[in-house]
Amino acid sequence: MKLLADLFPVILFFIAYQLFDIYVATATAILAAALQVAYNKLRHGKVETMHWVTLGLLVVFGGLTLVLRDPTFIKWKPTVVNWLFGFAFLFSQMFMKRSLLRRMMDHAVTLPDNAWWRLNTAWVSFFLGMGLLNLYVAYNYSEEVWVNFKLFGFLGLTVLFMLAQGFYLARFMEEEKTTNED
Repeated sequence: MKLLADLFPVILFFIAYQLFDIYVATATAILAAALQVAYNKLRHGKVETMHWVTLGLLVVFGGLTLVLRDPTFIKWKPTVVNWLFGFAFLFSQMFMKRSLLRRMMDHAVTLPDNAWWRLNTAWVSFFLGMGLLNLYVAYNYSEEVWVNFKLFGFLGLTVLFMLAQGFYLARFMEEEKTTNED
């Protein structure tokens, strides 16, 4: 359910694009992200960093798209989001005692330090790669293909990446289970 809520602006962007055009879709995404932030603030008293970043970048890149009537800006937004997260994960690994990924997950998973390093590095690579892939699709395919990729391609690749992460983590769960049974 959380995944669906996180995808709310993207799903509405996709629907608005199918019914209208890139400009209506962009305005819809901005409004949806603003509603998402407002709902989370009112309902839960806090807003996740990802939602703030998404809203901010939508306002900037979406606003430029609407004002200048140039869809190039909205096409860059997913790349900028992915690269920001990739660099945040990278810098946290380089300059903090615990990486962002470890801070988010170590309450639920116990891993050796080198496994945390590999996992965080995989996420850095994933985010940077998804940013590049977005630009490749945006500049080499039609706008319609890019819009479909933005929803289905990003979602599909993210699910596959997370499944791969699950397989990687599973071997540590087996070791932990075996250690606890001894």
